[in-house]
Amino acid sequence: MTRDRNERVSGERRLLSRRSVLATLGTLPVITAATSVLDATEAAAATAVIDPSAQRQTIRGFGGMAHAAWIGDLTAAQRETAFGNGDGKLGFTVLRIPVGENQSDWSRDLATAQRAVELGATVIASPWNPPASMTETFVRGSQTNAKRLKYSAYAAYAQHLNSFVTYMRNNGVNLYGISVQNEPDYAYDWTWWTADEIVRFLRENAGVIGTRVIAPESFQYVKSMSDPILNDSVALANVDIIGAHLYGTPYSNFPYPLFKQKGAGKELWMTEVYYPNSSDSADLWPQALDVGEHIHHAMVDAEFQAYVWWYIRRSYGPMREDGQISKRGAVMAQFARFVRPGYVRIEATANPASNVYVSAYRGGDSIVIVAVNKGSSAVTQQFTLANGTASSASSWVTDASRNVAPQAPVGITNGSLTVTLPALSVTTFVTAGSGGPSPSPSSSPTPTPSPSPTGGTGTAPRVAYTMNAWNTGFTANISITNTGTSAINGWTLVFTLPAGQTITSGWNATYSPSSGQVSARNVSYNATIAPGATIDIGFQATHTGNTAEPTAFTLNGIPCTVV
Repeated sequence: MTRDRNERVSGERRLLSRRSVLATLGTLPVITAATSVLDATEAAAATAVIDPSAQRQTIRGFGGMAHAAWIGDLTAAQRETAFGNGDGKLGFTVLRIPVGENQSDWSRDLATAQRAVELGATVIASPWNPPASMTETFVRGSQTNAKRLKYSAYAAYAQHLNSFVTYMRNNGVNLYGISVQNEPDYAYDWTWWTADEIVRFLRENAGVIGTRVIAPESFQYVKSMSDPILNDSVALANVDIIGAHLYGTPYSNFPYPLFKQKGAGKELWMTEVYYPNSSDSADLWPQALDVGEHIHHAMVDAEFQAYVWWYIRRSYGPMREDGQISKRGAVMAQFARFVRPGYVRIEATANPASNVYVSAYRGGDSIVIVAVNKGSSAVTQQFTLANGTASSASSWVTDASRNVAPQAPVGITNGSLTVTLPALSVTTFVTAGSGGPSPSPSSSPTPTPSPSPTGGTGTAPRVAYTMNAWNTGFTANISITNTGTSAINGWTLVFTLPAGQTITSGWNATYSPSSGQVSARNVSYNATIAPGATIDIGFQATHTGNTAEPTAFTLNGIPCTVV
């Protein structure tokens, strides 16, 4: 991506108007205030049913890009605003950084990445170009100096990416994933890749990269860039995250049936966008409310697991140049501060009234509901928690005059709460107490029989353990995949925490004891793991200096494959 898509800055790449490209494609969003104006009086909406037992995708987080070489690094205070989670903070849990062509540039974004990790964020990285020695020019249509990676340099490029992973790890940043190429299909000023070239690189070279691999990061979620990966079993085995950008992508193109069909065990991330697709001030209202609807569709229709903005600090970004959060940032914070990594999106009535958009998420015993009202009048909205036992909900609102402002608690009676959604607003509700059915101690699921490693009734499950550590603490996410042909009904995952590590809280499982050999047992809503399915659990813990990871896991007594 350029420094800015719609403004010219000295020293930047030649600007090809994003607006002209998208307009040609017929998908540029048209931004008008009139689309938000409907009724003039308060309206009633249909009941929105929230069902904690109907799980969808696991959320990895919300965040943005830092690019010190192009716009300067975030200051120490701005890092706290971006990745802190209190009042006046964005609550971001994902940071995206560039992979420099030259190793001498790799330290530019290190300080921000280190602090983001200390504050519990996940870091990913994307390259715009390989080292110059690995590229060649070719003719692409009217472009006579188009650039691509030489096939003879594929192996060296994979080592280049892996060296960046190693450099960051040696400096305290364990990358969650690294991309093959930023926007390979919009590369007028960087490196072009065809879908076939990406598949070939994944098949032949990506296996040496020591973290999760992201591809293809198409600028407009062009499925012809990612379909070949999903349709090639070898390439698919060597990619972990299908990444996409959403510049000008219509909502009708958000769903991805082929990924749902063939992407088992893989993740689906939206790794770059700004929306509305203009460099207008981020404090325009109600234009900034469009961000809330966009995130809603990204979570509900596309079922992305992460939503990553372009520049964190910019006039059109979530943080203004003065370091304060903007109206667009406040709308993002309504999601980011409350829907945390490891939470699971659950089924909710997505559109209970005209211009009202609802999504819901579960983390432990809490339910988070985010409701966007783009109408010009307030809406009386009832939410019903299926099988819920929560007693009250806290809430926060952003509208024309307020930014993530706390509101009085709302009572929940017989699993229902009725609230007023202000005109042109986004409101987040967080339940207190159990938001759904919880197993009682006397009715915990019985684990399946424990076969021997050499020939029992099961196939070795697959476990991925991801750790983000800071000075005295860390978070861990554990993905469990059922590689067998029959469902797992009731499970216990056993692992040993290294010395000095103690669990302080967890989600999507019950953990006992808090140190030493730990048993993580299913909760009611994830007791069954279908064949080929993956569930995610996690915890937060303290450490005394030892940040080693568990080396072995068993699920119902079966030794797991650790990836």
